[in-house]
Amino acid sequence: MTDASPTAHDVYLFHEGCLFQSYQLFGAHYQELNGEKGFRFCVWAPHALDVRVAGDFNNWSGKLHAMDKVNDQGIWSLFISDLAEGERYKYEIMTESGDIQLKSDPYAFYSEVRPNTASITYDLTGYTWHDQKWMKKLKAKPIYEKPVFIYELHLGSWKKHSDGRLYSYQELTDSLIPYVKEHGFTHIELMPVIEHPYDRSWGYQGTGYFSPTSRFGTPHDLMNFIDQCHQQHIGVILDWVPGHFCKDSHGLYMFDGKPVYEYQEAHDRENWVWGTANFDLGKSEVHSFLISNALYWAEIYHIDGFRVDAVANLLYWPNQEERHENPYAIGFLKKLNQKMNEAYPHVLMIAEDSTDWPDVTRPAQEGGLGFHFKWNMGWMNDILKYMEAPPGQRKSLHQLVSFSLLYAFREHYILPFSHDEVVYGKKSLLNKMPGDYWQKFAQYRLLLGYFTAHPGKKLLFMGGEFAQFDEWKDTEQLDWFLDTFPMHQKARVFTQDLLRFYQISKILYENDHRGSSFEWIDVHNDEQSIFSFIRYGKRSGEALIIVCNFTPEVYHQFDVGVPFYTDYIEVLNSDNKRYGGSGQINGKPLQSRKGTLHHKPCYVTMTVPPYGISIMRAVKRRGEIK
Repeated sequence: MTDASPTAHDVYLFHEGCLFQSYQLFGAHYQELNGEKGFRFCVWAPHALDVRVAGDFNNWSGKLHAMDKVNDQGIWSLFISDLAEGERYKYEIMTESGDIQLKSDPYAFYSEVRPNTASITYDLTGYTWHDQKWMKKLKAKPIYEKPVFIYELHLGSWKKHSDGRLYSYQELTDSLIPYVKEHGFTHIELMPVIEHPYDRSWGYQGTGYFSPTSRFGTPHDLMNFIDQCHQQHIGVILDWVPGHFCKDSHGLYMFDGKPVYEYQEAHDRENWVWGTANFDLGKSEVHSFLISNALYWAEIYHIDGFRVDAVANLLYWPNQEERHENPYAIGFLKKLNQKMNEAYPHVLMIAEDSTDWPDVTRPAQEGGLGFHFKWNMGWMNDILKYMEAPPGQRKSLHQLVSFSLLYAFREHYILPFSHDEVVYGKKSLLNKMPGDYWQKFAQYRLLLGYFTAHPGKKLLFMGGEFAQFDEWKDTEQLDWFLDTFPMHQKARVFTQDLLRFYQISKILYENDHRGSSFEWIDVHNDEQSIFSFIRYGKRSGEALIIVCNFTPEVYHQFDVGVPFYTDYIEVLNSDNKRYGGSGQINGKPLQSRKGTLHHKPCYVTMTVPPYGISIMRAVKRRGEIK
């Protein structure tokens, strides 16, 4: 054993909340010291009387491997020579009361497969990345001007073996990536892959923030999965949970017998709803831990973005009858986003925020929280409430569709149809739709079409692409057998065509963060529940005309105001027989006529499909686009 004390500078920065690569100091690191090879261990346990390293290599008795206390603030360090990669270990901590407890390493890079809980020594170096073209491409254009259509998934239930075994990272590389590519998604969003003890927490109650879960393989296996995604031009976003953590005895909770990572007072510490503990975001060392963690995933795993979970639970103090702002959490979020933007400006920071907090996506240095995007939960709640209503009642709920455009450009939004909306009795997107079998599919296609045409980036939970009929069952794989049913086959074809259309239609994404990209044609037709609007591109004359009919009625010879005196061709119609529709399409170019309608100088006469969306593009055939 040889002393391997951290530098005074690193120690100072850690306690100041500014050691943003603290994973290089803490945890178990393979290195050579004074001619000896082994692992250096470092841990923060400020209230401990003694800390030792216990593992298979000493028969789980830490007496032979007592750590040296580096400073009065409780950093402990030890170098153990001749220690190999793959050794199981924990920290044996003597608390102030004299109790001994075994804790997993908060900075462990690898962990045992649950239900076992030991940390494992692992050398993260040695993987060779091949995603240089992808990384260069990320910096070529602002994300706001790029297509973003995210496939949200839970790795444990996307697909399973017939005997119930989980797919490995390698098997997911071979099957999931081609699937995502085939369907036209631009990004994958993984529900949390940090180590967690309970499968049904879906990763949101973690114990190992630096340890990708071993359920699916090794850290290098995950690196390869992400690398292969990038080589196929697919970005990878992680769900990330800086608000609260699991209370299992081997984890962060009461790490050295007293609150270390969590708030001191139970009223602030306990997250009664989720049975977890809230991070103490007023503690500088917790800032070093969490901000380092985000930087770690970007640096070591080339992650392209983070969906920050439960921001509402951060912005306001928990367990309060009234909302009271939490200044520590607000300061933390601004600091997090500033540091991420400085180090990795191309890495997306996305807020899952259900509040009306202002300026969430405004830069922190300008007074905002500094996120790139915010989930538009209001739009999602409104449109689903509208779609679940019987068509005869929709005219009285007309404002649920129109309201989102009053605020659509105040923030940079992602429109989410996430796992939260299709689990535990909430029904799938398809089954939320009223009516008979055919009507459900027609309205499902209409919903996805409107979702795609509405300003904002997109997120769709797995199964939504083929119209999963049942809600998400987190202990089972998706209902892949549905692909043998014609309507589900056609639903998948519609999704593929829709996403392909989205990716080639710059009008739908290049300018969608600006108010100039959208204009209502007719927002007042509540009697027929028909909405029509225009999506404008960045260049003069670029326009898509979108008409959405939220009733089962078919309208022939229906007049719609248009902005240019030219021809219009229908480029997508959800009622096409190819998708399982009734075939009420506009197969020939529509010639506009001069005459004011809906405050537009011209109009076209078209067929409006039942429960359908029709998208038309202006084409330069009449010579008068201006």
